[in-house]
Order: sequence, then structure tokens, then C-alpha cells
Amino acid sequence: MSLLEITGNLNMIGYAIATIAPALGVAWIFASVINGTARQPEARGAMMSTAFIGFAVVEALAIIAIALAFVL
Repeated sequence: MSLLEITGNLNMIGYAIATIAPALGVAWIFASVINGTARQPEARGAMMSTAFIGFAVVEALAIIAIALAFVL
């Protein structure tokens, strides 16, 4: 019997788990924009600009997470 040897870095598993939050964040942001546009179509422009800012912030967190996964 030989033992199973696992090679690699545990940080990548942590990053894989950490990507769930930004994915859900982006989904919730744009789901809210779709719901808001359905309720009040004239406010679509304001909601879209706010949604893109929120999207950028959420994705920035994902980029920071991958940078930390490689550094640590």
C-alpha cells in the first residue's frame, strides 16, 4: 500500500472557495438591476451606472484574492 501524495498549494483551494462570494455578488447586483428596471424602467440609467460601480468593486475583491493566493 502506498500513501496518496497530494502536491500543490493549499492557497489555490482557498481561492477557489473565495471566488464563490464575488460570483454571487455579481449575480445579485445584476438581478437587482433587472428587478428594478422591471419595476421602474425610467430609472434604468441610474441603476446601470451604480451596478457597474458595484461590479467593479466586487471584481476588485476577486483580483485581490488571487493576488494573495499567489503571494502567501
